[in-house]
Amino acid sequence: MRVDFIKMHGLGNDFVVLDARAQTLPPVDRALAMALADRRTGIGCDQLIVLEPSVAADFRMRIFNPDGGEVEACGNATRAVGLLHGQPARIETLGGILTATPSDSGIAVEMGKPRFDWQAIPLAYAMDTHAMPVGWEELANPVAVNVGNPHVIFFVPDTNAVPLDRLGPEIEHDPLFPERINVNVATVTARDALRLRVWERGAGLTRACGTGACATAIGAMKRGLVDRKVTVTLPGGPLTIAWRDDDEIVMTGPATESFRGSFDPADFGVAG
Repeated sequence: MRVDFIKMHGLGNDFVVLDARAQTLPPVDRALAMALADRRTGIGCDQLIVLEPSVAADFRMRIFNPDGGEVEACGNATRAVGLLHGQPARIETLGGILTATPSDSGIAVEMGKPRFDWQAIPLAYAMDTHAMPVGWEELANPVAVNVGNPHVIFFVPDTNAVPLDRLGPEIEHDPLFPERINVNVATVTARDALRLRVWERGAGLTRACGTGACATAIGAMKRGLVDRKVTVTLPGGPLTIAWRDDDEIVMTGPATESFRGSFDPADFGVAG
């Protein structure tokens, strides 16, 4: 048995997409996700994406990080599967229903409404999420927001000066975050512009993170640092984030199909 896959990326944040609607898949679990994500012995990706039928939406999207953990949402992956679908789609995720719409400037995704209460992040105990009274070395007083998955955002003078490869995993696994956390460091460059680097929960440093861009933009808007529509520039490129008057976050950006192929599950110790 061979399984077809599609390799895609959004600003360099790359995915292996398996479509259970078009073929029978082997059991998709932590072991298979880790095997396929491995860049030396597998196909290689930041996330494994599995598309399944849904009764609540046009289809369901499941998202697995390279450590095998299944997560709630991924903005870049939503744009990628929106590109595959080729028309407006409602997509069921663990983080809720997302809407993806192709446009001249890429794929626009309605990411839902942000949540700021400490239980929604979640945190281990109650505190002000607008300016958390905590810190890790030079990173202090972050904003916390859940945009389908949890993020903390630190506003710094220079994102490149932060040793995120060292501080990212320390913050991700801090007991303050019982479900771990995505870590963002951002610099405001104008009323409509931010620069951003992200340590992604379960994945590490990434070239782009759609939910990170949304969370960072919303955090900056809540603090009055930027206007309600901004360009967030990540190492992989820019995303446009708007926070509408109805509280809905809209992310717009590109997605690309890289190539297609197939694999034998037996090569990874999985029965087909």
